[in-house]
Amino acid sequence: MSGFLAPVLGPDEEEAERSLRPRRLDDFVGQERIKEQLSISLDAARARGDALDHVLLVGPPGLGKTTLAQIVREELGVGIRVVAGPGLEKKDVAAILTGLESRDVLFVDEIHRLNSAAEEILYPALEDFRLDIVLGQGAAARTLTLDLPPFTLVGATTRTGLLTTPLRDRFGMTFRLGYYESGELASIVRRSASILGVLIEDDAADEIASRSRGTPRVANRILRRVRDVAEVRHEGVVTTVVAREALQLLEVDGLGLERTDRELLEAVALKFGGGPVGLSTLAVTLGEEPDTIEDVYEPYLLQLGFLQRTPRGRVITDLGREHVGAVRTDGSLF
Repeated sequence: MSGFLAPVLGPDEEEAERSLRPRRLDDFVGQERIKEQLSISLDAARARGDALDHVLLVGPPGLGKTTLAQIVREELGVGIRVVAGPGLEKKDVAAILTGLESRDVLFVDEIHRLNSAAEEILYPALEDFRLDIVLGQGAAARTLTLDLPPFTLVGATTRTGLLTTPLRDRFGMTFRLGYYESGELASIVRRSASILGVLIEDDAADEIASRSRGTPRVANRILRRVRDVAEVRHEGVVTTVVAREALQLLEVDGLGLERTDRELLEAVALKFGGGPVGLSTLAVTLGEEPDTIEDVYEPYLLQLGFLQRTPRGRVITDLGREHVGAVRTDGSLF
């Protein structure tokens, strides 16, 4: 029962996402403090001809962690290797590291899910730019040390608490991305509409932005679905009326909550008496993976103050009950 805004993308969606990503820091909307700090570090690294210090990007999905990694590559004019933390083995890490050129960027998504063996081989690589390879076993074992070119590791994580302290301490810069303001999202929607060749009224861009749960990726996905409705049912121009029609069709309410968000709140409120209810129980009830609930749906509900995490489980707040009650009582998403 994955919702419309769930993080799994098909090949076409992935390509569309890439086409809308800004390539330079000046084109990146929002996260102003991070942009300022990163800009200074990039200028300094370029002036010295050094590799940028290792960067850890923290935040919920869709806020621009992958985009910032690609921007670092573009700003430095170097190569990039993109890998995912889950399933990355020790031998894979060694092969990747030895294939990097000087000042290249290695982007590891979901870095908190690296296994311990793969993580340990990174320690000397990050600190001293060397790779230690153990040859043989037992008393006959010996260590072969290979020098690596200076490189930049950019790690992305939704769960900084799951990173081990030794790995976390090897990042010179840690940036925590926050949710975007509606005005920032409206600018992103207008920019994306221009790239897609979509005519959109300013009020319609504002409407989409206000329901995008503070997340650029969600704003762009909604824009593409609204474009479809505009092209099929109307004259192709995205007006406020067209945007609202599409959002009603997508079951995205006035706060940006979709059906799965509301079902999560309703499950806690009605099936479990308001909580507390454990994550695994909630996942089974909704037919979702625990990680999806924890990384995709809960952060925004916590941000709105609709849900609380407690040692005993999830608890719905009075604000959450009020929202569920309002939707259930009048039958409207708006």
